[in-house]
Amino acid sequence: MDRLTQMATFVKAVELGSFSAAADELRLSPQLVGKQVKMLEQYLGVSLLNRTTRRQSLTDFGRAFYQRAKLILADMQAAENLAAVTRGVPSGRLRINAPVTFGMHSLAPRLLEYMVQYPQVAVDLTLSNELVDLVEDGYDVVLRIGELPDSGLKALRLQPYQLLLCAAPSYLARRPPLTSPWDLQQHDCLGFAYADGRTHWQFEGPEGLMEVPITSRLTINQGDPLLAAAIAGLGVVLQPLELVGNALRAGTLVNLLAQYRVPPSPMHLLYAPDRRLTPKLRSFLDFASATFGERHPPALP
Repeated sequence: MDRLTQMATFVKAVELGSFSAAADELRLSPQLVGKQVKMLEQYLGVSLLNRTTRRQSLTDFGRAFYQRAKLILADMQAAENLAAVTRGVPSGRLRINAPVTFGMHSLAPRLLEYMVQYPQVAVDLTLSNELVDLVEDGYDVVLRIGELPDSGLKALRLQPYQLLLCAAPSYLARRPPLTSPWDLQQHDCLGFAYADGRTHWQFEGPEGLMEVPITSRLTINQGDPLLAAAIAGLGVVLQPLELVGNALRAGTLVNLLAQYRVPPSPMHLLYAPDRRLTPKLRSFLDFASATFGERHPPALP
């Protein structure tokens, strides 16, 4: 069996913490992952992992070997990237991280177009609302919503991320009218469990910038269940256009306070400044710019 494959399997098992997690990532069985690590240990003549029935941990040699193996695999990837540059054809595996709602409702559907256009590129898309480290976690590109800290990463500006205030007709029929953002203090708001979305909502209107405190009976860390709760009439929701658009068109949600604007959040695609712009990476940057760039704002329902 290929020694580099065994090495890559061992590194993945260490990074993910178990054979089963590595198996899911590599699309192998846990038994085959364990077999590959065992064969690598037999070849080296030394144990890499301490195993018990509940956990595994690196031996002293395993810890040193893991660090060296990561460098070897990175060098191999760099050599493959160099070959791709020479060929000029986008190819290889592209690792992308994106926020959950944008990833599910905007990026993933359009990503199919990219993969049809570049059939030699394989894509690993991870959706998470947690901040990830592009370099440490091994991503090629990361999509991030909000103001950027000074991270030293290169950033491609995309269209701003627009939120809309909505509620179901059944909810509005039994609650006081909403004529101003301040009226939200008398309503049930469905909170998004990140940043200020759980405690305050911002609006721009004739009075200028308004920061309205809200009370949430229900707070969730993903947009889709908040959408379902809003359609069921549990309260007012503030979520992105790509999530609520279909419900607005169907009439199951109503856009509220149209005379007030929710300040859009900047959105960027980040990549490492020292990473060679391989055809694979360049092709995705061009695709993202053409599909989600500032010149292509989404249309309101």
